[in-house]
Amino acid sequence: MEFFKIRRDYPFMHYALYFNIASFLMFALAVFFLVTRGLHLSVEFTGGTVMEVAYSQPADLGKVRGSLAALGYNDAQVQNFGTSRDVMIRLPVQKDQTSAQQSQVVIKALQADHPDAELRRTEFVGPQVGKELASDGLKALAFVVIGIMIYLSMRFEWKYAVAGIIANLHDVIIIMGFFAFFQWEFSLSVLAGVLATLGYSVNESVIIFDRIREAFRRFRKMSTVEIINHGITANISRTIITHGSTQAVVVSMLLFGGEALHYFAVALTIGILFGIYSSVFVAAAIAMWLGIKREDLIKAHRREPGDPNDPNAGAVV
Repeated sequence: MEFFKIRRDYPFMHYALYFNIASFLMFALAVFFLVTRGLHLSVEFTGGTVMEVAYSQPADLGKVRGSLAALGYNDAQVQNFGTSRDVMIRLPVQKDQTSAQQSQVVIKALQADHPDAELRRTEFVGPQVGKELASDGLKALAFVVIGIMIYLSMRFEWKYAVAGIIANLHDVIIIMGFFAFFQWEFSLSVLAGVLATLGYSVNESVIIFDRIREAFRRFRKMSTVEIINHGITANISRTIITHGSTQAVVVSMLLFGGEALHYFAVALTIGILFGIYSSVFVAAAIAMWLGIKREDLIKAHRREPGDPNDPNAGAVV
């Protein structure tokens, strides 16, 4: 389905160098902020106290966060679990308080606003668990990257695999750079958003590479640059429909999903926008500079001896 027809190819690759210089600068800034500021890791990674509080009526999460902020817990995570009357609270580690002392202070503050608040469970999550989660998250990211590289190598050719993985890592580092610069909380849900962005970005790259392969088969007199421009242009309508509808859902989560989904939606919003950009101006451009050609995507068919279509058939040796 197409909303509109594009009559001529746009010279995307004419501007590839400028956009890749901008990409390099953004990538360098993201790395700089990650090194100097670091990520503001959530309680899930750093360890802390987990509390489960039950209410007789649906809980007002905004008031709960306000009560915690008054106690100095600005980084506390508050979300519903199970039902709207059950609330899970994650508190960062306090040097001068034990987990039991933290929970007692918090439940008293909550009961001051809502006497029906009942503490169901308190649990301490040690920093070691957080380190394991961080390690497992990095392993998951590495396995996704390796899997994408293998997939692109098998589906296309190594030049496309290298171009695609550079574009995907470009997206991941820039997302994390945003979180480091603004010191947004980096939680497991955000990590899930980053991994989802990897899959989303590689899907866009695969679609564009498919269009380029089709163009190589159809237009034998076009140059490589013209082929890439045609492949990207042919995909514009599909990109607008697919990414526009996806972005609408993500923005809805960002605006109306509440605190629990806020940074997850932020990560996806940044990832989708940069995923489109990197697939066109990073992945396709790098593949062009690596010297892709028709022979990389269209393998010659092997002819059997005696094949009547073989131009050398009947030749005298």
